[in-house]
Order: sequence, then structure tokens, then C-alpha cells
Amino acid sequence: MPKIKAYTPAWLCSPSPGHQLFVPNPDDAQNIPSYASIAASDSGPRRIIATRGTEVFIAVGKEIRWADLVYLKERYQEKAAQGRGGVHVKREGSEGVDDSDIIKDSVENGCAEGFRTIKPPAIGSDIQQLIISPYANFMAVLTAHTIRIILLPDPSHLTAPSLDTIKPKSWSLGPTTHADDRSPIASALWHPLGVDGSALVTVTREAVVRVWELSQKDRWSFDTPSLTIDLQKLADGISLDENFSASNLVKKGFSPDFFDMDVAVASFAARGSGGWSSMTLWIAMTGGDVYALCPLLPSQWAPPPTLIPSLSISIVGNLAAIEEDPNVSEQAKLLAQQQLDWMSDLDNQEPRVIDGPPGEPPTEVYMRPSRPGVVPRLQGPFILDLGPKSDDESDLNLTDIHVIGEKLDTDELMFGEDEELEMEDTEGEGLSLSVICLLSSSGRVQICLDIDGTQAQWLPPRNKSKTMGRLVGSPTLLTFSTLDTLNALEVSEAAWPIFSPDVTSRYSFYITHPSSITYISLAPWVFRLESELQGDSEAGSEFRVNLLINGQASTRERLYNSPAQGGTQLPLSAAVAIRDPDLGYFLLSATPFEPIALIFDPPEDDFVPIQSASPSFNQDAEVRPLEFFEPRPVYQPSHAFDESSVLPRFIEQLRTSRHKTIMSQEIRLSPLTLQLLTEAHQILSDETHRLGVAASEVFRRCVKLQEELKQQITKANEVKARVEAVTSEDQLEAGEEPGSSNAAIERRLQNAREKGEALSRRLEKMRKTVNKATNRKLSKKEQDWVKEVKALDVGIYGSVQTADGPNRAKQCMDRYRKITELKDELAEQAQTLEAPAGEEEDSPSPSMSDLRIPSELRRAKIGQVKGLLERETALVEAVKSRLERLAVVG
Repeated sequence: MPKIKAYTPAWLCSPSPGHQLFVPNPDDAQNIPSYASIAASDSGPRRIIATRGTEVFIAVGKEIRWADLVYLKERYQEKAAQGRGGVHVKREGSEGVDDSDIIKDSVENGCAEGFRTIKPPAIGSDIQQLIISPYANFMAVLTAHTIRIILLPDPSHLTAPSLDTIKPKSWSLGPTTHADDRSPIASALWHPLGVDGSALVTVTREAVVRVWELSQKDRWSFDTPSLTIDLQKLADGISLDENFSASNLVKKGFSPDFFDMDVAVASFAARGSGGWSSMTLWIAMTGGDVYALCPLLPSQWAPPPTLIPSLSISIVGNLAAIEEDPNVSEQAKLLAQQQLDWMSDLDNQEPRVIDGPPGEPPTEVYMRPSRPGVVPRLQGPFILDLGPKSDDESDLNLTDIHVIGEKLDTDELMFGEDEELEMEDTEGEGLSLSVICLLSSSGRVQICLDIDGTQAQWLPPRNKSKTMGRLVGSPTLLTFSTLDTLNALEVSEAAWPIFSPDVTSRYSFYITHPSSITYISLAPWVFRLESELQGDSEAGSEFRVNLLINGQASTRERLYNSPAQGGTQLPLSAAVAIRDPDLGYFLLSATPFEPIALIFDPPEDDFVPIQSASPSFNQDAEVRPLEFFEPRPVYQPSHAFDESSVLPRFIEQLRTSRHKTIMSQEIRLSPLTLQLLTEAHQILSDETHRLGVAASEVFRRCVKLQEELKQQITKANEVKARVEAVTSEDQLEAGEEPGSSNAAIERRLQNAREKGEALSRRLEKMRKTVNKATNRKLSKKEQDWVKEVKALDVGIYGSVQTADGPNRAKQCMDRYRKITELKDELAEQAQTLEAPAGEEEDSPSPSMSDLRIPSELRRAKIGQVKGLLERETALVEAVKSRLERLAVVG
């Protein structure tokens, strides 16, 4: 979960030029409550912020503000360092410095501010959505009924010292199709497999899907779609040969499909997803139903290098499994054969290689297969298995859908190959199932798993439509978990919550409600579930899966709450996550009057900005300050202080109305005067009430600021006390000068070491005491050993105790006695043999004189005897010492 480091930075707050990007035009925002209510009453998603790298596009009314955030930040820091861009103090009697004055002053000095204004032509109402193409060359500008495609200008215009409005080249998409008298637009999506990202898919509220293949060289491509599908006709379709294109006439009659097929939103999976995910259009209806169109492709499409081989392996494997199974239905066999025909049409094509955008490899372009058909089957409505039961309509009213495609199976794709596949880390990680997240107007999020795997399906041909009939049963989605992001008091029927993807992981996203922003991450269970699905061991798998479902759930954290001003809730636009080495990792949203930014701590794998090489060694390492404070949102005073009074305009209207004569006369008591005064009083009372509420809010915030300052001082004192405790400065006596911090730390380490040694000695002493105090019964072997020791003691030392030891002890005593006797006998013989030779010659014994034994033999025998004596002596001493030890232990 991202940790909030700070809120809206100074270079996005007033009076900086970055704040000017989000400020509405003075003519549109004269009445703050009415302007906020108009912005909140727009039915549909509100995505008014789009990004291209560090560039942002913000829709304000009927115009688009364009800026480079890095340039704005650097310019603000330069001005702050020079003392030019600081806060200007407004004194009484002096005119305040406006943002436009700062911008003009910068332009006159030859310094660009890094932002411009774009005004697309023929915009009849306020812009509701901005959607940039995958390669950032086009941008779709959506209102309630119309779409305008503009060619994005070059970033060099941002650094030009000019304030002129940019009018880029633009085209009206479907002038006769997407018009004010036609069905409202539910979604506009750039197809992930379009050539150079130029294929746009539009879905209207009347369930009509159109595929546009845009080309700057062909103006007709902006007027007529290459493929049109009426989902209401397709839902009732029987065979491939029927006509499912939409009619150009306005539908005025009543049909139950107007309620069941009222489209809320549609979505594709990412381009790098595996299987059929990247060409599957998921459609969510306002009533809660979910449908899928697969495969939905433009006439020319550019797949990733791994998509077609992986689909080929899947189709061939599925066909082989069906042929071996005799119990497969005819519908499954027909579907497998249709998929094989589709893949065979692709294999027979020779792709056209074109140069990709700058920095991208060449792209292979294929034609859309004509077999078995161009229009796929409408799969659905999907049954949400194990879904929550609710009677509240707001829980069933879907507002957005977010699809996370399955990961690419590289093991099956590269089986038997020696080379490794080069791909991004995010494409090969994650779950081997598609995850479909559904969001309702009540803020409830349903996280569903596509267990069966949505595949390409077509209707049967005409000659088999009667025999095949319709598919038996509806596809299902397994509801893995359900999360509520709003409480009961925050739920509003008119609200339209929106998903916003995260830039750090495809399994995390943000939910922007008009009153709050919530972060959700599926990482706690996605990778664990994938390891269980790919594991070979089935023992205990059911238990582990149940533990996973009932245990650690998805991460859910409320990040921001939009404050109400004077009883008016300022709606938030869809948040956009940005991650850049110069900007960091932060989230950008906006109210109708100002930006909202949340700066996060960088992730663990965050990249470090490249620094210029310097020949000098930087010895001053960067020391990060202690962050013991709690970040809080920047307080913005009520916009009622900036609101111009309506009373002068009311008086001006009276001067030009039929009651203009009363303005030049004296006030007379008449019904007309009473009416005019009543209207003026109502205007003044509303304005003064808003000013009073705003002033009271400022007073409450000042009181709260004092409390927060006290808390901040208390925390700072706590940190100071902890630092002094570490450096031992808190133990200094009065008048004693503090020594060096290193010496104090060394003393603390020495004291801690001595205390550790004392504790070790005390622990050893306690262990010995416990061992001595332990009184347990001896085992059988220990009792026999004690008896043996006592028997040896009786035999050796002649103890008076009765030796009732085992026979082994008695045998040892007999051996000891024999060894002792043998020792004495050998000692006597040795003494006899060691007698001097002279004494032997003087001996009167006649027998000894007759014996002539060689001296060498005699010395050898004597040496052997001495060796035996020494050996026996050593053996006796060893036995004696062992018995003494045993007696002491016993």
C-alpha cells in the first residue's frame, strides 16, 4: 500500500501558474454552488485529466489546458530561489497580483511557463472525458453525445514564450452517428491491437458497438466506422448470415431491451495479456448484467509477437482433446472447428511489416480473418457465482468495469526451445485467469475470476443453426471477494464511481468517488492463488484455497476525502497515477476549482534519477530528515470569498428591462418595489450566508491549526527526548559540558555489553540451581549402573557395604585380582633378572656358571618384561582412576 508523504505541493497551489491549469473561467464560475452542481450532475464518468509522460491535459469547460509538470515544478523552484515566485502579501488599498499577471510577466521576460490552452472547434457542451491513444498521437475528446479527435501538438509548443491559444487539427467522429439527437456515448476505447494505436471502439447507451480505423490521409475513416454491431440484434441472433449492423434511424418505440441492454461502460484488457483477453470487449449494463464480445478486431490489426503462437497452441491442444473425448457435444466440436478455421485463415496470410512509432520495433499487420465470420457471438449475460445478495438497487447499478487479463504462459509457448523469450516482467507475472472488477454506484466492488476462460465464439452457419440451436446455460464468473468503499451515509444514486489503473502494478487500482479516493490492491492473494493453481500436489489443496479465501483479503485504504464547502460537495474527477524520476510517485485529481495531489513514498524497486557525472567526489551524502509528522491535506479557503456578487448584474438587468424607469425614480411603496427588494434581498441573503459559513469554517480551521501545532510540538519534543536518550545528553548533570556523541555512544555500548554479560552469568547460575533442584526418579539403566559402581567400590576399597551388583562387576573384580597377583610375580622375576652380572659370576652356584646365555638375548627378554610391566601398571592406574571418578559422581 502506498504511504502518503505529502499532499498538494506548492507548485500546484495558488498563486503558482500550475494552479491556473485547473481554475475555471470567471464567466463560467460566477456562482460557485450552481457551477459545482452542474459539474456533479453530469451523468456518466468524469475523466477530465489525461497524461502523456509528464505532460497533462485538463478539460475545463469547453477548453483543454495543457502543461508539462516537470517544467512547472522547475520554474517554480527557480522563482522561489530567486525570490520572485514567493507568496505575495496583499495589503489593504493595494491590488492583488493575479496569476495571469505572473504569466504575462514571465512571457515578457522571454521565459515560457510550460503550459498552453487548446480549444478544439465545434464543442457544443462541457468536456466529460479525455482519452489518449496508446502511442499518444491522438486524443479523443468526449462530451455527452459527441466525440472530437484531435491531433496532439508537439511538446515544443510548451517551451515557446507565447500565450496564444492552440487550435490543433481535429476531426469530428461520426458527424451523423454521434450527434446531439442520437444516443449518448457510454464508452470510447482505443483498441489495444489497433495499427499504431489508431483503432477506436465506441459503445453507445443503446448497445451499439462501432469500430473506427482512423487515418489522417483518409477523412472518410472519421465519418464511417469499419464495423457496426447492434448488440440487441446480436443477442437474438441465430446464424452468422444475419445482418447485425445498427440502423441509422432513431429508436422511438418501447422495447424491454432498453432496460436490459442499457450500457454503462465497456473495457478491454491490456495489450500484453495472454490468450483471447486483448481482443475481448467486456460490456457492463446499468442493470448489473455483464456481456463479452470475442474476438472483436478491426479490419487491420497488429498483434504482439507472442499472441498468435500462443493462440495456435491453445486451439490445436483444445481440438486434440475434443477429438479424443467421445462425450463432447456437437456445439463444442463446432466451436473448436470454427476456432481452427479462424487460425488457418491467419496462417495463410503473409503479414505486412511496417515501421512502428519512434522507439518501437517494426510491427506485423494482419487482416481480420473472414472465416467463420466477422461478427462474434454475444456471450452472456454472465452469472455471478457466489455473488452477494442485495435488494438495494444502488448495489446492482454498475458504473465501471476494470479487466485484468491473464498472464502470458511462456512455459507452454517456449516448450522445447533453447532461446528465452524477451518480454516485460509484468506480462509474465500474475494470475493465469482473467480478473473482472465490477463497480456499482454504491461503491461496492465485486472481484470476479473468469474460471472457464472466455474464448472466441461465433454463431453457427445457416445450415446448422436449426440443429445446433442456442447454447445451453449461461457462462459464469466466480465472485472471489466483495469490498465496500463507502459507508451508508456517503452513498448517492447520482454518483458515478470510476476505476483508475495504477502505474506500479496491474493488480492495484484506485476508485474515485465524487467524495473520496480509495486504493485497492489484489497482490495479497493473487500470487498465492496462482501458486496453488500451478502446484503439482493436490493433497490439502482444498484446505489451502479455503484458507486463502477466508484469510488474507485485498488491501483497501481510503486515501482522501473531499471536504464540503458550505453544504456543497465538490465532485472529484478520475484520479491519474504518475511515476517519474523528477516528479516521483503521486496521484493527481481535481475538483471543479483546484487540483488535488497525493505524493507517495517511492516503491522499493523505484528507479533513481540519472545524475550527471562529476570528477569531484561528493562527500556530503544526502541526509533525509526525520519524518515524524503526519501529512495533512492543504487547506483551501472556501471559494465563496472569490465569488463575485450577482447583485450588480441584477441591477444591470433591471436597467435594460421593462422596469428601467423605477431605477431613476424615488423609492415608492408599491408591489413592484416590494418584488424587486425581495429579489435583491434573496440574492444578498444567499451571498452573505455563504460568506458567513465560509468565515466560520476559517475560524474553525484556525482553532484546529492551534491544536495541530500543539500536537506537532509534542511529537517534536518526544523525538528530541529520544535523540538525547541515544546520545546520553539527558543524563548530564547541571553545569557539565556534553562530550562528543561518539564517546557517549561508546559508553552506552559498553554499559549494554556489561549488562549482557551479567545477565548471562546470572542465567547460568540459575540453570545450575534448577538442575540441582530437579528430583526425578532414576531409570532402570541408571539404577544398574549405580549398583555396578558400588560393587566395584567394595571389591577395590574393601567397603563394608554388601556388594549386590551384577555379575559383570564381579568379573571385573576377579580380573583385577588376577592382574594384581601377576604384577607381583612379574615384579619379583624382574628383580631377580636385574641383578648385576658381577654378583652372578661370584656366585658359588655351579649351575649358573655352566649356563652361558648371550647378553643380547638377555637384554631383549628384560625389555619385553619391562614393557609388559609398564602396560599392566598403566592399565591398573586407569581402572583405579575411573573407579574413583565414578565413586565421586555416585
